[in-house]
Amino acid sequence: MRSPFLLIPLAVALAAGCSKEAAAPAAAPTATATAPASTAMKADSRSHDESSYAEPDKVVVKDLALDLKLDFDAKQIGGTATYTLEWKDKAAKQLVLDTRELSVSKVEALDADGKASPLQFVLAPADKVFGSKLSIEAPAQPTKVQITYHTAPTASGLQWLEPSMTEGKKLPFMFSQSQAIHARSWVPLQDTPSVRFTYSAHVTSRPDVMVLMSADNDPKAARDGDYTFKMPQPIPSYLLAIAAGDLVFEPISGRSGVWAEPTMVGKAAKEFEDTEKMIGAAEKLYGQYRWGRYDMLVLPPSFPFGGMENPRLTFATPTVIVGDKSLVSLVAHELAHSWSGNLVTNASWKDIWLNEGFTTYVQGRITEALYGQEMAEMEREIDQNDLLAEVKDMSPADQALALPPLTERDPDDALSQVAYVKGAWFLQFLEQRFGRETFDPFLRGWFDDHAFQSANTDQFVAYLKKNLLNKKPGAVTDAELKAWLDEPGIPSFATKARSRNFSIVDTARIAWQGSNTLPNVQITGEWGTQEWVHFIDGLGKTLPLDKLAALDKAYHFTGTANGEIAMRWYPLAIRSGYAEANEPAAAFIERVGRRKLILPIYAELVKTPEGLAFAKAAFEKAKPGYHPITTASVQDMLDKASR
Repeated sequence: MRSPFLLIPLAVALAAGCSKEAAAPAAAPTATATAPASTAMKADSRSHDESSYAEPDKVVVKDLALDLKLDFDAKQIGGTATYTLEWKDKAAKQLVLDTRELSVSKVEALDADGKASPLQFVLAPADKVFGSKLSIEAPAQPTKVQITYHTAPTASGLQWLEPSMTEGKKLPFMFSQSQAIHARSWVPLQDTPSVRFTYSAHVTSRPDVMVLMSADNDPKAARDGDYTFKMPQPIPSYLLAIAAGDLVFEPISGRSGVWAEPTMVGKAAKEFEDTEKMIGAAEKLYGQYRWGRYDMLVLPPSFPFGGMENPRLTFATPTVIVGDKSLVSLVAHELAHSWSGNLVTNASWKDIWLNEGFTTYVQGRITEALYGQEMAEMEREIDQNDLLAEVKDMSPADQALALPPLTERDPDDALSQVAYVKGAWFLQFLEQRFGRETFDPFLRGWFDDHAFQSANTDQFVAYLKKNLLNKKPGAVTDAELKAWLDEPGIPSFATKARSRNFSIVDTARIAWQGSNTLPNVQITGEWGTQEWVHFIDGLGKTLPLDKLAALDKAYHFTGTANGEIAMRWYPLAIRSGYAEANEPAAAFIERVGRRKLILPIYAELVKTPEGLAFAKAAFEKAKPGYHPITTASVQDMLDKASR
């Protein structure tokens, strides 16, 4: 997933009828709400997932077959989920799944002929973070179990948009966001990245919307309200995805293209036209792309993240479509996940750096191959500067790559730039010590040897010592390795990125601050998003109003369509008391739901009573169009500021 922070180019409320439906085979819920605590896996294992109730040491889901109906009026998904199970413990008597706000009406075992037999189940009261543990009594250890259920309108992993909230304003829209532990809000699952399964789906909907999933979408499929999908490669639950709306397709290459609303698809295809080149560059470095097609779905602006690496169908924010390709390394990042994350997956969220750090490193290599070493270096320097600023306010434990157990913590809250940027920085350090001629085959070997598997930090370290460190004894010491993986901050021996272009930007900024003479257009005319981001980042906490006005007149930062610039300019303007930017800032946070871009603006507003009132008013207007994840983040910020 694209970082919710800066990486440039870059509820149990059950629905009506629940008690009646759950009455037959189900035992009355009597358990108290608790966080996941018991599992057959040793709690000190790096692969133990504190965020899941599932017990994969006893039984694992190997295949999932969905038969679902989308109800836009009720804002619900309902139907059946059928699981093919592999029982690992002969003494096991239960199948335990993760759920959140799901109404479960029936659970059945299916024999080889498809005959159904009811199973007793208990849906426990909800933990506020991890949802409800679903315990299914299965002493006969059936190979197939089927659950009939429906979602809540408030499912945290789904967003339902009215036509007015879409680009085209004609048809409703819905999409999922399963990472990290939101898949359990729309399908009962072993919602842990340590379990991988294949899946198929039959989905029905109103006939005027196109339905897509993280599976084999047919670019030529008819829009008829009846769709089938198959994902033959095993994936973890967080990569289960669905979307539906007024969607059309435009190809980029024989194996890649863009799905978007009609008014957006052409612009998106043009912006992302280098995608096939990116795939080729990644294949040259890390081996064959193993997922068939690589398509992208451009979502409405309410999408809470920059991108989500759903296999075969990356979900992308429209905020990266700015007309000059300056933000398209978001595509490079999500594509890189096809190797690091989707192919080789962190076994639990405390090792998220194995996904995001590797992906950020690979992204940089793709960017360099297509757009040059200087572009990659500018992005690295921005990332590293932001990380160094962020860790100043972080607990020491959260600054390590190998995080401590996330007991009772929402993995969404534990995610920071450490996983992305420190993780990539560590791999760059290894590259520098061993050289690309040695490091590149090592990294490709990691992907090949662990393909379609989940792994933890201990496994990586063992692989690293056997397959890289032994090639050049003494090149990396145990102390250096520990400093990267287990200690806070960035090691003192790390080499920082240095961009030549940013030296020019720094000189121009310093000259302007000293003489009030704006940089010559011959200089700024060559600048892209990266240079302008660096320019604004160096202006300080506040500026005099006359200087802000001069910059705004010359460069039109207020009202910019570029979210990377907006997320920096508006906080600076708010801190400085530049009232001319207030209404455009409100319009921006009302239109855009991407957390990375709007949370810095809210954070600055809530620091004063007047700003807090302004933020609350803007939030009330924006909330109907925000994703539940974004709504929760902003509401939490407003609540804390109001205390």
